[in-house]
Amino acid sequence: MLFNSFEFLIFLPIIVFGFYFIDHKYRWGWLLLGSYLFYSFHEPELLILLLISTITDYFCGLKMADASHKLKKLYLGLSLTVNLGMLFIFKYLGFFTNSVNDLFTFFGVELTTQENMGSYNFSNILLPVGISFYTFQTLSYTIDIYRGAIKPERHFGIFALYVAFFPQLVAGPIERASRLIPQLRSHVKVNLPNIKKGLILIAWGFFLKVVVADRLGIYVDTAFAKPDSPHGFALTLGAIFFMFQIYFDFSAYTSIALGVAKTIGVELMQNFNRPIFATTVSGFWKSWHISLMQWLRDYVFLPLGGSRGSKAKTIRNVIILFFVVGLWHGASWTFVIWGLLNALLLILDFGTAKLRKKVFDSLGLKKRSIDLIGWFFGVSYIILTLVFFRAPSLNDALTYIEHMFQFKSMHVNILESYFELILSIIFILGVQTVHYYKGNDKIYDLVIGQPAYVRWSYYVAYVFIIALFAINRQNTFIYFQF
Repeated sequence: MLFNSFEFLIFLPIIVFGFYFIDHKYRWGWLLLGSYLFYSFHEPELLILLLISTITDYFCGLKMADASHKLKKLYLGLSLTVNLGMLFIFKYLGFFTNSVNDLFTFFGVELTTQENMGSYNFSNILLPVGISFYTFQTLSYTIDIYRGAIKPERHFGIFALYVAFFPQLVAGPIERASRLIPQLRSHVKVNLPNIKKGLILIAWGFFLKVVVADRLGIYVDTAFAKPDSPHGFALTLGAIFFMFQIYFDFSAYTSIALGVAKTIGVELMQNFNRPIFATTVSGFWKSWHISLMQWLRDYVFLPLGGSRGSKAKTIRNVIILFFVVGLWHGASWTFVIWGLLNALLLILDFGTAKLRKKVFDSLGLKKRSIDLIGWFFGVSYIILTLVFFRAPSLNDALTYIEHMFQFKSMHVNILESYFELILSIIFILGVQTVHYYKGNDKIYDLVIGQPAYVRWSYYVAYVFIIALFAINRQNTFIYFQF
């Protein structure tokens, strides 16, 4: 079920009202039932994988509680094998098979042909929605038990709800058991101010999605459909718009997720902290998709040694980290290249830090000027790398970048509507102004505490903007494909 669907507008009030009318002892069952309905609304068979992951990690968690170190390793291995195995089969098997086949073909060895592939057409394997998110979430649970950081949850229903909690099930944030499970157990009372905050976050998320992100997506789709276009300025603007589209799209999902959870007394972690305003590359990655980067830091980067060893080892660890970042986002070499390009920028960033400081000091530049330079080059590089993220193939990405810098034409109005173009720019500037002053998670501060006439002016303006400018396409959120 999509957040931006009519079904969800019916589903959410039923879940919230039911939650507060049901006795506290049975609320977990109500939320679990709602979560399974939410996830399986269009594809009930996907519940099978979710249940396999849930049962496996519940069992492994309990068994690790009092097991010897050797047995703990065995049960952790079982958890990793089942979860990563399902992720590999449903997300990466086709990519791996095709890559190996292409490699051997390059050396003149034909491994498979379309004739003998028969029914083994891996490209037809369905990618379960949200599998990357709930796999990482439930793996953090078993790994933390193995490390002794948490105790296993013995109530199967509560644990199942932790895995399947519908506000953040399909696109995060990726929550840790130590943070979410206690909240799912807590006795929540009706808190009208908190519910109002949640509703405002939901409304803001809807606006970001159906008015801004989906509108930008129309221009982006048109630009990327013709990577060899002679209109270099239009391609450049398409790349810039895509950076904002993916940011607003994911920010929209997170705002709705945080708002929905808040209406039932659960505080999910913030997944964004104004990343586009970061003045350093490391600052951008610390504030973009925060839950994923923290997960990879704790379970991949630090176990490899982090940045504690030699420079060579640090570089190796950064490359591995961003290889995983790229591959996590999609089973394609375009995502891998995107991740590795970001690794390269981070390596250059910390590798040239001393040299840059000497240059800036010799030029007498103030911190504000240095930050502005860092922001400009950082954002420009991110826009360029995101072409690989958006393009359907490496060839399309390279063609797109090549033609971006061929300014044979000043034409940018590829939609044949200057109104839409100007409107998109106005919305970008407006949203970024709000994010600059209030961030992603404090939007309700603009409304709560204001006089009644100001609040109602906001409400009327919101309804008017949604009715007039919403893109009625019910597009899925970009991160649903990951």
